[in-house]
Amino acid sequence: MTGHSPIQKPVIPEGGEGPDSSPSDELFQWWSDRVGATGLALYGRKLWEAMSSHWPTADQRPGATQAEIEYARRWRDMPKVVFSSTTSTVDWNTRLVTGDAVTEITRLKTEDAGPMDIGGATLAGAAMRAGLIDEYMLVTVPVLVGGGTPFFTALDSWANLNLVETRTFPGGVLLTRYETRR
Repeated sequence: MTGHSPIQKPVIPEGGEGPDSSPSDELFQWWSDRVGATGLALYGRKLWEAMSSHWPTADQRPGATQAEIEYARRWRDMPKVVFSSTTSTVDWNTRLVTGDAVTEITRLKTEDAGPMDIGGATLAGAAMRAGLIDEYMLVTVPVLVGGGTPFFTALDSWANLNLVETRTFPGGVLLTRYETRR
Protein backbone atom coordinates (compact mmCIF):
# COMPACT_ATOMS: atom_id res chain seq x y z
CA MET A 1 0.00 0.00 0.00
CA THR A 2 1.28 3.44 -0.91
CA GLY A 3 0.76 6.58 1.14
CA HIS A 4 0.70 9.69 -1.00
CA SER A 5 -0.14 13.34 -0.97
CA PRO A 6 -3.25 14.30 -2.97
CA ILE A 7 -3.40 16.07 -6.32
CA GLN A 8 -6.30 18.29 -5.32
CA LYS A 9 -4.98 20.50 -2.52
CA PRO A 10 -2.01 20.84 -0.20
CA VAL A 11 -2.61 20.35 3.51
CA ILE A 12 -3.42 23.93 4.57
CA PRO A 13 -4.29 25.66 7.84
CA GLU A 14 -7.92 25.35 8.97
CA GLY A 15 -9.88 28.20 7.42
CA GLY A 16 -6.77 29.42 5.59
CA GLU A 17 -6.07 30.04 1.95
CA GLY A 18 -3.61 27.72 0.30
CA PRO A 19 -1.10 28.47 -2.43
CA ASP A 20 -1.95 27.89 -6.07
CA SER A 21 -1.97 24.11 -6.18
CA SER A 22 -2.46 23.72 -9.92
CA PRO A 23 -0.01 21.06 -11.08
CA SER A 24 2.02 21.36 -14.26
CA ASP A 25 0.75 19.38 -17.26
CA GLU A 26 3.54 16.84 -16.71
CA LEU A 27 2.69 16.35 -13.02
CA PHE A 28 -1.02 16.19 -13.76
CA GLN A 29 -0.42 13.45 -16.33
CA TRP A 30 1.72 11.56 -13.81
CA TRP A 31 -1.14 11.70 -11.26
CA SER A 32 -3.66 10.64 -13.91
CA ASP A 33 -1.53 7.63 -14.86
CA ARG A 34 -1.21 6.79 -11.16
CA VAL A 35 -4.99 6.88 -10.71
CA GLY A 36 -5.38 4.69 -13.80
CA ALA A 37 -3.04 2.08 -12.27
CA THR A 38 -4.54 2.14 -8.76
CA GLY A 39 -6.49 -0.95 -7.80
CA LEU A 40 -8.10 0.63 -4.73
CA ALA A 41 -7.90 4.14 -3.27
CA LEU A 42 -8.47 4.74 0.44
CA TYR A 43 -9.69 8.20 1.45
CA GLY A 44 -10.29 9.97 4.71
CA ARG A 45 -13.41 12.13 4.95
CA LYS A 46 -11.81 15.52 4.24
CA LEU A 47 -9.91 14.37 1.18
CA TRP A 48 -13.02 12.52 -0.05
CA GLU A 49 -15.09 15.69 0.28
CA ALA A 50 -12.51 17.69 -1.68
CA MET A 51 -12.13 15.11 -4.44
CA SER A 52 -15.82 14.19 -4.73
CA SER A 53 -16.88 17.82 -4.94
CA HIS A 54 -14.85 18.30 -8.11
CA TRP A 55 -13.84 15.18 -10.07
CA PRO A 56 -17.16 13.37 -10.67
CA THR A 57 -18.29 16.07 -13.12
CA ALA A 58 -15.01 17.77 -14.02
CA ASP A 59 -15.09 16.24 -17.50
CA GLN A 60 -18.43 17.95 -18.20
CA ARG A 61 -17.31 21.48 -17.30
CA PRO A 62 -16.86 24.07 -20.03
CA GLY A 63 -13.21 24.39 -20.93
CA ALA A 64 -12.17 21.05 -19.41
CA THR A 65 -8.87 19.97 -20.93
CA GLN A 66 -8.36 16.51 -22.39
CA ALA A 67 -6.15 15.69 -19.39
CA GLU A 68 -8.89 16.74 -16.95
CA ILE A 69 -11.46 14.69 -18.86
CA GLU A 70 -9.21 11.63 -18.73
CA TYR A 71 -8.43 12.11 -15.02
CA ALA A 72 -12.12 12.56 -14.12
CA ARG A 73 -13.07 9.35 -15.92
CA ARG A 74 -10.22 7.42 -14.34
CA TRP A 75 -11.12 8.79 -10.90
CA ARG A 76 -14.79 7.81 -11.24
CA ASP A 77 -13.86 4.31 -12.44
CA MET A 78 -11.23 3.69 -9.74
CA PRO A 79 -12.55 1.62 -6.81
CA LYS A 80 -12.51 3.71 -3.63
CA VAL A 81 -13.12 3.24 0.09
CA VAL A 82 -13.97 6.21 2.29
CA PHE A 83 -13.37 5.97 6.03
CA SER A 84 -15.70 8.23 7.99
CA SER A 85 -17.97 8.13 11.01
CA THR A 86 -19.87 11.25 9.88
CA THR A 87 -20.37 10.75 6.14
CA SER A 88 -23.57 8.86 5.35
CA THR A 89 -23.43 8.33 1.58
CA VAL A 90 -20.77 7.91 -1.08
CA ASP A 91 -20.96 7.38 -4.82
CA TRP A 92 -18.77 6.89 -7.91
CA ASN A 93 -17.55 3.33 -7.39
CA THR A 94 -17.02 3.96 -3.68
CA ARG A 95 -17.81 2.09 -0.50
CA LEU A 96 -18.13 3.62 2.97
CA VAL A 97 -16.46 2.17 6.07
CA THR A 98 -17.59 3.56 9.42
CA GLY A 99 -15.71 1.10 11.64
CA ASP A 100 -12.07 0.88 12.65
CA ALA A 101 -9.85 2.00 9.77
CA VAL A 102 -6.77 0.04 10.81
CA THR A 103 -8.73 -3.22 11.04
CA GLU A 104 -10.31 -2.68 7.61
CA ILE A 105 -7.04 -1.62 5.95
CA THR A 106 -5.33 -4.70 7.40
CA ARG A 107 -8.09 -6.85 5.92
CA LEU A 108 -7.93 -5.08 2.54
CA LYS A 109 -4.18 -5.67 2.32
CA THR A 110 -4.80 -9.43 2.35
CA GLU A 111 -6.95 -9.19 -0.79
CA ASP A 112 -5.40 -9.03 -4.24
CA ALA A 113 -6.97 -5.79 -5.48
CA GLY A 114 -3.82 -4.49 -7.14
CA PRO A 115 -1.94 -1.36 -6.08
CA MET A 116 -3.63 0.37 -3.13
CA ASP A 117 -3.17 4.09 -2.38
CA ILE A 118 -4.08 5.92 0.80
CA GLY A 119 -4.64 9.65 1.04
CA GLY A 120 -5.69 12.10 3.69
CA ALA A 121 -3.48 13.13 6.59
CA THR A 122 -5.54 11.61 9.42
CA LEU A 123 -6.21 8.28 7.70
CA ALA A 124 -2.64 7.95 6.44
CA GLY A 125 -1.36 8.78 9.94
CA ALA A 126 -3.35 5.91 11.44
CA ALA A 127 -2.02 3.52 8.78
CA MET A 128 1.54 4.77 9.34
CA ARG A 129 1.33 4.22 13.12
CA ALA A 130 0.03 0.69 12.50
CA GLY A 131 2.91 -0.09 10.11
CA LEU A 132 0.59 -0.70 7.16
CA ILE A 133 2.28 1.48 4.55
CA ASP A 134 4.75 -0.31 2.31
CA GLU A 135 5.69 2.66 0.15
CA TYR A 136 5.62 6.43 0.56
CA MET A 137 5.17 8.65 -2.45
CA LEU A 138 5.62 12.34 -1.71
CA VAL A 139 5.16 15.24 -4.06
CA THR A 140 6.82 18.29 -2.55
CA VAL A 141 5.73 21.71 -3.80
CA PRO A 142 8.21 24.49 -2.93
CA VAL A 143 5.83 26.43 -0.65
CA LEU A 144 6.09 26.70 3.14
CA VAL A 145 2.61 26.75 4.64
CA GLY A 146 3.43 26.98 8.36
CA GLY A 147 0.31 25.25 9.71
CA GLY A 148 -2.44 22.76 9.04
CA THR A 149 -2.78 19.06 9.74
CA PRO A 150 0.65 17.41 9.68
CA PHE A 151 0.86 14.70 7.04
CA PHE A 152 3.36 12.83 9.20
CA THR A 153 2.05 12.29 12.70
CA ALA A 154 4.03 11.18 15.74
CA LEU A 155 5.10 7.56 15.42
CA ASP A 156 5.77 5.08 18.21
CA SER A 157 8.94 3.91 16.46
CA TRP A 158 11.16 4.81 13.54
CA ALA A 159 10.02 4.14 10.00
CA ASN A 160 13.18 3.28 8.09
CA LEU A 161 12.89 3.92 4.38
CA ASN A 162 14.84 3.17 1.20
CA LEU A 163 14.78 5.77 -1.57
CA VAL A 164 13.65 4.12 -4.81
CA GLU A 165 12.78 7.04 -7.09
CA THR A 166 13.14 10.78 -7.47
CA ARG A 167 11.72 12.90 -10.24
CA THR A 168 11.64 16.63 -10.77
CA PHE A 169 8.64 18.35 -12.33
CA PRO A 170 8.30 21.95 -13.59
CA GLY A 171 8.15 24.64 -10.92
CA GLY A 172 10.62 22.86 -8.64
CA VAL A 173 8.09 20.18 -7.67
CA LEU A 174 9.85 17.03 -6.51
CA LEU A 175 8.49 13.48 -6.39
CA THR A 176 10.26 11.13 -3.98
CA ARG A 177 9.26 7.51 -3.56
CA TYR A 178 10.44 5.36 -0.67
CA GLU A 179 9.90 1.74 0.30
CA THR A 180 9.49 0.84 3.94
CA ARG A 181 12.45 -1.15 5.18
CA ARG A 182 11.11 -4.06 7.24
